[in-house]
Amino acid sequence: MSTKKLNDKDIMNLLIDTAIANGATSADCVLSRSRGVSITRRLGKDENIQRYEDFDTGLRVFVDNKISSVSTNENSEQVLKEVAKKAVEMARIAPEDEYSLIASKELIQKYPIKEDNFIDSYDPIEPSIDIIRDRASEVEDSALCVKGITNSDGADASWGEGETLLMTSNGFFGSSKKSNHSVSVVVIAEKNGKMERDYDYSSKVYGEDLKDGEKIGKEAAKKTLARVGAEKPVTGQYPVILDPRVSRSIASHFASAINGSLIARKTSFLKDSLNNNVANKAVTLIDDPFLKRGLGSRLFDAEGLGTSKHILIKDGVLENWLLDLSSAKQLDILPTANAKRGISGPPSPGITNLFLLPGKDTPESLISSLSNGFYVTDMIGSSVSMVTGDYSRGASGFWIKNGELSTPIAEATIAGNLKDMFKTLKPANDLDFSHSINCPSILIEGMTIAGN
Repeated sequence: MSTKKLNDKDIMNLLIDTAIANGATSADCVLSRSRGVSITRRLGKDENIQRYEDFDTGLRVFVDNKISSVSTNENSEQVLKEVAKKAVEMARIAPEDEYSLIASKELIQKYPIKEDNFIDSYDPIEPSIDIIRDRASEVEDSALCVKGITNSDGADASWGEGETLLMTSNGFFGSSKKSNHSVSVVVIAEKNGKMERDYDYSSKVYGEDLKDGEKIGKEAAKKTLARVGAEKPVTGQYPVILDPRVSRSIASHFASAINGSLIARKTSFLKDSLNNNVANKAVTLIDDPFLKRGLGSRLFDAEGLGTSKHILIKDGVLENWLLDLSSAKQLDILPTANAKRGISGPPSPGITNLFLLPGKDTPESLISSLSNGFYVTDMIGSSVSMVTGDYSRGASGFWIKNGELSTPIAEATIAGNLKDMFKTLKPANDLDFSHSINCPSILIEGMTIAGN
């Protein structure tokens, strides 16, 4: 048996060439390599240290309109040939799918990769184990030094890097390399037998961009102590302000509602809303793959199309869906180059760097404008229907009384309908690019708050 080892590009060429030689009409291949380290510390001691190295290859094979997908972590020539042959055999007996396809040569040329966009998504500096441990230690130590903090639920620090390669039988080949550094801490405060907890964290492409560890710890402690003595709110209809760390979930719901897969299946409450008003005029939602050091930045999508910046919602009007090739074909429009893909699954529409443009008001001015309301800093659970827009989530934070934050609130539920919520949504001016989905503080009128 052959034990010949191949490099990454050789592996992909071999899989595709073997598939075509055995009757496939087209094929594409994704190869991923990743490695990283994570450390969890609690009360000054290591609780867990992990190091990982992963290698996987996925092959998607088309026999006319029939498709199969396989994956492997082998790199020997003989095994790879057998994998490709099996994929073709599977495709021949698969059901027909008239909408799935790979990008044609013409479409690849129509969507060129914009190489002049320097996204800077890879940090070449690998931190040592000691540096990663020190990051975790610093955030926990600084939090535990704050008076009133009684315990730690642990601090985590991690580093990872990965490279993803894509090749198609139509001649596309591209690779992208990414890195990520992160650190977080969760601490506890106890009073009269009741415990409260909260957290803070930072996640960046470059280690040098991480938020100062002492500030992370102090912020986690401050948030935790502020929750002590929390009460349930009085049930009723009130305005709600969402803190940035939870408001980004609303931007995520926007993206889900305009995902091309749902639109093509007619299972989104926004399915008939293209070019219509779907939100407050203050709402402009953008998907931008070219943000420098953005966590979601990329120059090409999972189908080999060069990416572009898209204004999804402009001044409240829905201007674009999020589309891959399949959903675009079903809707008979051009794709937006938003395909994402795992190793073994088919592509589907997804976001890059999604953000809601900030407004003019400060968070403080939004708070001061309310005589009664709920300032939400944390949410748990989720009951959100993309079919109807019905929305319900557990929430905690602070009651707003006479324009000021007052009593801490816990064990509350906020509920409404996304269609109505979007129409009253008002963004503040505190947008910060800390995630792949980013949103400023937002005010939403007339939500149902359930408590006592």
